[in-house]
Amino acid sequence: MTTKGIKIWIWVQNNRILKAISNRESGTISIYDECDNIILRRTGLSRQQVKTIEMIFATYALNKIGDRKEPYTYL
Repeated sequence: MTTKGIKIWIWVQNNRILKAISNRESGTISIYDECDNIILRRTGLSRQQVKTIEMIFATYALNKIGDRKEPYTYL
């Protein structure tokens, strides 16, 4: 991920692998399942709202994928 402001988070919930992509620049949060089917997409968020959601992800100890790794390196 070379684009600044984009973060990818992964976690396991109910035996399903879920992935969230947050983008502060465009103000979007998207959540996908293990088959890359979109579950939820929120658009039109402010940078502060995206930052708050990212802090919630960090609070629940979701795994953040680093900037130099492909989204499914850990799987």
